Amino acid sequence: MIKKDCKGDTDSLLEDVRNDYRAFPEMGIKRCLQCGLCTSNCPAARHSDYDPREMVKMVRDNNLEIMNNPDIWNCFYCYTCGSNCPANNSPCIVNQILRQKILLKGENNARIYEFLAYGYSYLDFGVGSIPSDFFDGLVADFGQMYVELKLNLEDIRQDLGLEDYNLKGEALEEVKSILSSSGFTSRLEEFKRCHES
Repeated sequence: MIKKDCKGDTDSLLEDVRNDYRAFPEMGIKRCLQCGLCTSNCPAARHSDYDPREMVKMVRDNNLEIMNNPDIWNCFYCYTCGSNCPANNSPCIVNQILRQKILLKGENNARIYEFLAYGYSYLDFGVGSIPSDFFDGLVADFGQMYVELKLNLEDIRQDLGLEDYNLKGEALEEVKSILSSSGFTSRLEEFKRCHES
């Protein structure tokens, strides 16, 4: 796992973001107009206090308070913000970089625990899926419709001519091998141990 950006930390959040290996060369964080299109289209902003426009502004202003703002953990990386940005910025990528910086400092590790179920679903099924840990919450949000979808998903996929969603056999073992050799599996276990201790 890559544990730091290519050029190291600077005294500027903006430069740290621009120097990070995830920041594509054309990313327009310096061209941000503060137009708010990212926020107006953001599902996380619609359902929480997360504000991608404000997050980018704080990074540009080198306001380190953003590193302590719990709202940045509400972004779920749908990339809607970047697809709507007239300056070719990606608040989603900025958010990823900030969260990685926080985690590499050893802070907020409890936040990553919330996502462990997604990691384990990769190990169990070979693909990303909504973990069973979230079933009750989804039923509360969507009602019986979600239960029907879960119960009938394979039949629905079959009717549409789609193969089984989950990997099986050799394909699943290959994905597990890749996840293990890349350090993904051991990292999941490390976060689990940290949370339980």
